[in-house]
Amino acid sequence: MDVDQPTGLLGGLSPAQFMRRHWQKKPLLVRQAVPDFSPPVDRAALFALAEREAVESRLLSQGAGGWRLRRGPFKRRALPPLQRPNWTLLVQGVDLHDTGVHALMQRFRFVPDARLDDVMISYASDGGGVGPHFDSYDVFLLQAQGRRRWRIGRQKDLGLVEGLPLKILADFQPEEEHVLEPGDMLYLPPRWAHDGVAVGECMTYSIGFRQPWRGEVARELLQRLADEATDLLGEQAYRDPRQPAVEAPGRIPAAMFDFAQDALRRALADPRQTAMLMGEWLTEPKPNVWFEPGQPGRGDAACMLDRRTRMMYDDQHLFINGESYRAAGRDASLMRRLADARRLDAADVARLSVAARELLHEWRQAGWVHEPGADA
Repeated sequence: MDVDQPTGLLGGLSPAQFMRRHWQKKPLLVRQAVPDFSPPVDRAALFALAEREAVESRLLSQGAGGWRLRRGPFKRRALPPLQRPNWTLLVQGVDLHDTGVHALMQRFRFVPDARLDDVMISYASDGGGVGPHFDSYDVFLLQAQGRRRWRIGRQKDLGLVEGLPLKILADFQPEEEHVLEPGDMLYLPPRWAHDGVAVGECMTYSIGFRQPWRGEVARELLQRLADEATDLLGEQAYRDPRQPAVEAPGRIPAAMFDFAQDALRRALADPRQTAMLMGEWLTEPKPNVWFEPGQPGRGDAACMLDRRTRMMYDDQHLFINGESYRAAGRDASLMRRLADARRLDAADVARLSVAARELLHEWRQAGWVHEPGADA
C-alpha cells in the first residue's frame, strides 16, 4: 500500500495525511467513501450468521419497558418482525466468516495489523440504535444500507445511566449531526460520544481497532512469562545459610523479598523474550476461531493466508496464530512479505529454504495457508 497516495476511502486524504491529522485526534466524515457500495453480507446472510453458535451476536431493543439486551445465537423466528421499530441486531467478527467482509477490512491496513480488530455489522429497524455511548477504541462507521442519523460530540461528562444492561451516557451533549447514506463513512477517535439512530431500515459496518489497556497487556505478558519462568530462570532455590534464629517468626525475611525481586528482574531482563511473548499474544486466534485442516498442495505453489490467520513479525521473529519462529536472511524477508501482502507468488515460494517450505507445508495442512482461489 502506498500510504502517500490520496484515496477516496479517506475523502481524498492519503493514509499518511489521515494518520497525522485525524487518527486519535478528531473525527472525519467521508461522503461516498465506497461509491456504489454493495454489502457482501446482506440482511438474510446476517440473520443466518446470528443463528450460529460460533458467532457472537446481540439483540438490543427499546420499548415501554426500557432497554432490553439478549445474547445469541438467535433463530430467525426469535428476532422481532422487520416492521417493528427500535430494535438492533449486532453481529461481531463478521470478517472471520465472510471473504468479502475480510477483503473490505484489508482496505484499512494502513493501520498496523496489531491494532486492527474486526468488523461488526449492525442491522436496525426504523429508530433502532444502541443509545448514546462512547467507545475506548477507534472506529470507522461505514453505512451499508439505508440511512442512519449520527449525533457526535466531545463528551466531558462520562456518567452512565444506572441499572441498564448496556452503557448509555446519562447526559449526552452532541455537537454535530450527520445523516449517512450507503457508501458514506464516519471515523471517530476513542471516547468521542456518538448516537446512531436508523432512519428506516438500515445496516452499518463498524471497522473496529484493538486498543489494549496497560493492565491487560501486563496480565497477558506476565501469564505467558509465568509459563516460561522455569525454563528462563532454572531451578535455583532460595537459600539462607546466614538466617539467624528469630523471636518474631511471623515476619517475612527481607532476604526473601530480595530473592523475589531478583527473580522478577531476571524474568523481565530480556527484551527479546518480552517481544516474543507480545507477538504470540497479538496473533493468538480469538476463542471462537478454528481452522479446517487443509490440503498439502504443491510445495512450490503460490499461497495466501486464510482470512482467520493473524501473522505479524518483528526484527527477530515471525508470529502466526499464537506461535513464534526465529527468522533471518532471505527466509525472513519473504515471510515478512507474506505477512504484509498476505500472499506469496510461486516464484517467491521457490526462493524459500527447504526448512521454510516445510514450515509452509505444515501451515497448509493446519489450514492457516491456502493456494489462491481456495475459500480463504
